[in-house]
Amino acid sequence: MDANATSDPLARPDYKLSDSLWARDGHIFLTGTQALVRLMLMQRQRDKAAGLDTRGFISGYRGSPLGMVDMAVWKAGKKFEDAGIRFLPAINEELGATAVLGTQRVEADPEKTCAGVFAMWYGKGPGVDRAGDAL
Repeated sequence: MDANATSDPLARPDYKLSDSLWARDGHIFLTGTQALVRLMLMQRQRDKAAGLDTRGFISGYRGSPLGMVDMAVWKAGKKFEDAGIRFLPAINEELGATAVLGTQRVEADPEKTCAGVFAMWYGKGPGVDRAGDAL
């Protein structure tokens, strides 16, 4: 074995596919969809480190071009929700956007369980059908 092979920063014999979401340091490899999901986890970690009591929320339409977001969240399993981020799949873009908008009123809710919510909505733009043609 080449002595220089072990000094390669990309050589990680202990690398796991789940590192795309859960690794805390080092190099990771991820898709664009995984980057969106990881961004939510990183925001939660950043807020927690700053002493902010926030939670995350993701909603969107499974038929959108980013429809694999739901699969990435479901693959992360309960650990994702335990990290303080909730996922709500929507039956269309408007309901997903409405759910996300609703999370931004948490400070006015007398039964709130956190100080604020950061959220992400995914879907295709309103007025665009599945083929991408304007309606």
